[in-house]
Amino acid sequence: MKIFVFLFPQFNFSAPKEEANFKMLSEDELLACRMKETHLRSKDKKGRLSLLLARSGSHENVSPEKKPPAKTNHIAPDMALRWGDSFEELLSHSDGVEVFTRFLRTEFSEENIEFWLACEDFKTTESATKLQSKAKQIHAIFIDKEAPKEVNIDHSTKATIEKNILKPTRSCFDVAQSKIYSLMKRDCYPRFLTSDIYLTLTKRAGPPAMTRRRSRSFVFNERPEGTTAWL
Repeated sequence: MKIFVFLFPQFNFSAPKEEANFKMLSEDELLACRMKETHLRSKDKKGRLSLLLARSGSHENVSPEKKPPAKTNHIAPDMALRWGDSFEELLSHSDGVEVFTRFLRTEFSEENIEFWLACEDFKTTESATKLQSKAKQIHAIFIDKEAPKEVNIDHSTKATIEKNILKPTRSCFDVAQSKIYSLMKRDCYPRFLTSDIYLTLTKRAGPPAMTRRRSRSFVFNERPEGTTAWL
C-alpha cells in the first residue's frame, strides 16, 4: 500500500491561478526528497563556513591545531648562545622567534608571541583600507572577550583599543603590544633559557643541582654523648 502526500511549491501569488500546480509523491519519493534537502543544507553550511574563513584573512592563526615542530638542526650552538644575551637579541632572529614560539606552545601561551608579531606587521601597513581590515582581524583574534587567542591585558587597555580601531592608526595597538612584550621578557624568557628546547640547541647541560654541605657544628652534634670532637 502506498501513501500519497501532497506537496505544494512556493506560489507566486501575482501569477495566474492556472500556473499553480501540485505533485503527488509516494512515501519513498518523499524520503528521497527530504534526504536531498538535508544534503543541500549541509553543503550550504560548509560553503558559508569556508567563506567566513577566507574573509578572515590568515585563518591559520585561529586554528587550534598544533603545527609540527620545526627542524632546528641548522641552528649553530654559538648562534643559540647569543639568544641568551638578551630578549631583544632572541627576537631579532627569525630562528629565535620560531624556537621561542615552540617553547610558548609547551606552556599554552603562544598567543603572546603571535599577537606581538601581528602588531609588528600591522605597524608596517601603509594602505588605509588594509589598516582597517587588519585592525579588525587583530581585535577579533586577540582582543575580543570571545577571541580564540585572547591575550592577557587589562580592561582599560582593551576599551582603548576598541575605541581606536574605529579610525585605526599604526599605533593603536602599541600599549597592548608593549605590555605583552614586557610579560614575555619578564616571565617567559627566563624560563625559556632553562628549558630543554634551548639547552639542547646550545649543547649545554641543565643547571647543576645544589647540594648542601654539612656544617662542622652539625657533625659535632651528631657525635654520641661523652665523646670529644676535634676541630
